Amino acid sequence: MTRRYNVAIVGATGLVGQEFIKILGQRNFPVDSVYLYASDRSVGRKLFVNHQEIAVQEVSPESFRGLDIALFAAGSEVSRYYSPVAVQSGAVVIDNSTAFRMEKEVPLVVPEVNPEDIKTHKGIIANPNCSAIQLSVVLAPLHRVNPIRRVIVATYQSVSGSGSEAIEELTTQSRQVLDGQAAVTKVYSHQIAFNLLPEIDVFLDTGYTKEERKIAEETCKIMHAPEISISATCVRVPVFIGYSTAVHAEFTHTISPEESRQILSHSPGIKVLDDPTVSLYPQPWSVAGTDECYVGRIRQEASHKNSLAMWIVADNIRKGAALNAVQIAEEMIKRGWLIPGD
Repeated sequence: MTRRYNVAIVGATGLVGQEFIKILGQRNFPVDSVYLYASDRSVGRKLFVNHQEIAVQEVSPESFRGLDIALFAAGSEVSRYYSPVAVQSGAVVIDNSTAFRMEKEVPLVVPEVNPEDIKTHKGIIANPNCSAIQLSVVLAPLHRVNPIRRVIVATYQSVSGSGSEAIEELTTQSRQVLDGQAAVTKVYSHQIAFNLLPEIDVFLDTGYTKEERKIAEETCKIMHAPEISISATCVRVPVFIGYSTAVHAEFTHTISPEESRQILSHSPGIKVLDDPTVSLYPQPWSVAGTDECYVGRIRQEASHKNSLAMWIVADNIRKGAALNAVQIAEEMIKRGWLIPGD
């Protein structure tokens, strides 16, 4: 008999929360009951879960009694307050915020890369930054064969990473600009329509942004490779869904594009789309709604014989957030690390 689990989604009305609902149904996750929580603004709103309407409730300290899994997608402040409460109530928390990612006692997990880390959790498992997920999925299998020393990354991140209000802003601004009007900005510091903003999260004293630091620190933690030096530049682009990443990776020994394609094509969670003769390469528009990390434009780096350049694209709301968290829960169940009612 299949064991079934009581699941809570905190932040159920946001982009990631709604993706949680969709993915649980698509993957036939063994759910017994699903509870939807959000702020008081969304109380009473009804969402379809497995063809049933479920009303959204306001999250409270009593919300987690009798639950097995709590999927958090409501921001760091909510996670820091309610995650310990959920753990005390007996639930395992899988948190999508930045709240716990770099805490030593909290595993930061990408199931294709470091599933064994799940077992070390003390009630909370952190879901990584979207860009760190797709970067580690692609770099980890190469690193196992030929250790990586240094990575230069430029990310091109869609507005969905800033939430539904940013999607609305891009849509509205695009109409305004095309109609010859001034673009009204609310979410971003500058116009995003027909523009690029090399500013994601706040600037630090180093000149890097917090997002750029997160990518470097989290990727090294996921891959258990603190020795890798990573420098990132993160750019917000006028795209609705999908994060794209230009990567230059320096290896210990020479590695050919052909060898790397062979390794990546046999690695979990990756699809290689790489044939420049027919303009075949990953694009955010075409990978939206899919589960894998896509890689193409794999080539020898012109400035260093032991380096490769490549182009990685993934759906940031799915693999970059909700799907990765659900895969963590699936891994726990598969390995017998999560028993309902435990």
